[in-house]
Amino acid sequence: MYAVRVSRTPFDTRASGAKPLRLWLLCGLGLSLLLSACETGAPKTNLPPSASDLILFKPATICAAKSDFLKTHPASALKTQAWGSGQELMSPADQSPSHSDESYFFDEDGLLVGALFTFSSSLDLAPYPVLRQTLKVLKPILEFYLNVANLSSKASMASSALYQTGDEKSTTQYLVLDTSEQPALLQASISIDPYWQLFSPYRREFLERLRRPSSHTPGQQLDSQGAEDKEPFLSLQQFARGQTAQLSYCGPQSYDIAAAAYQKAIASGFASRVWQAEVHHKLGLAWEGKGQHEKAKKELLQSLAIRPNTPEILNNLGTVYGKLGDKANALASFEKAVILRPNYAIARYNLAEAIESTNPRRAILEYETYIALVEGISEEASRIALVKQRVKALK
Repeated sequence: MYAVRVSRTPFDTRASGAKPLRLWLLCGLGLSLLLSACETGAPKTNLPPSASDLILFKPATICAAKSDFLKTHPASALKTQAWGSGQELMSPADQSPSHSDESYFFDEDGLLVGALFTFSSSLDLAPYPVLRQTLKVLKPILEFYLNVANLSSKASMASSALYQTGDEKSTTQYLVLDTSEQPALLQASISIDPYWQLFSPYRREFLERLRRPSSHTPGQQLDSQGAEDKEPFLSLQQFARGQTAQLSYCGPQSYDIAAAAYQKAIASGFASRVWQAEVHHKLGLAWEGKGQHEKAKKELLQSLAIRPNTPEILNNLGTVYGKLGDKANALASFEKAVILRPNYAIARYNLAEAIESTNPRRAILEYETYIALVEGISEEASRIALVKQRVKALK
């Protein structure tokens, strides 16, 4: 059976030693920078656990159903507003246990995919040694000057830093005000990984919450500061919804929800050819998961038409061709994938499997190359054992 490669983030470039993004911004400068852009995943590699002794993330659990959330958060105490195709439920600082403006974001399936906590007057971190230690170990992914005129005890310009950490499926982000005395927390967010870039505290609409808090006099408005999406919000949101369903972030895998979400993302439209290609790619994988291989082939070919010579798409197209009984095109797709990326382990495995009966000598070489590439990777242990058995039989 040919293997499909699916990454957990839209365009996963996380790698050990990846350099964090560092940017110094001055008030008044025009800004159109997106954090890490749409072509990358959340840069969390090799970071410590997102340990925190704050009570921020205790009121609700990521992936919780809205019906369960409302059992502990009375609807009468919450303000509701639209959040793309989903909803945002807000609890003001004077009514929340964290003494912050709490916002909980639900997708259209009623799943809690992210939460944001805003301390408009800042939270002194002196009483929170665990979080201070986490921040001390982390390197900021972004540094900038922030207008904090609404903070009476601080200067109108202050150095701020954004930190990211997380675990296998979630991303935690902290926006911290740097002072010589003690760091102070302005915002914190947590989200499942597919939504991470929609929950950056550096997003313009979230910075505006610091300048225009629900219970404080607003500070100076700086329209030039803060990141904005280069792609339509609804497209990004639906793509993230598709990833959440397809990769089982919040319960059982659902190719039905994934396919519907990717189609909505396509209908909403992406500006970047990279995003256009990737949403067709992921829709193709959703159709494959549903057993609709002709539809899968059509989407994968569309993806390659937009962004030719992409090894992952070629490998997955080869798998679909194999399931359709088109051995010649399957073999050609795997061959092209490994030519474009010689160290593409799963494509090597698929190529070996495709030629095992017709060219056993080369199949042995491809299997051995696969083993060399994945040696020591625990997730591949069962496949490595299978490959060794096949190599032994072929020899």
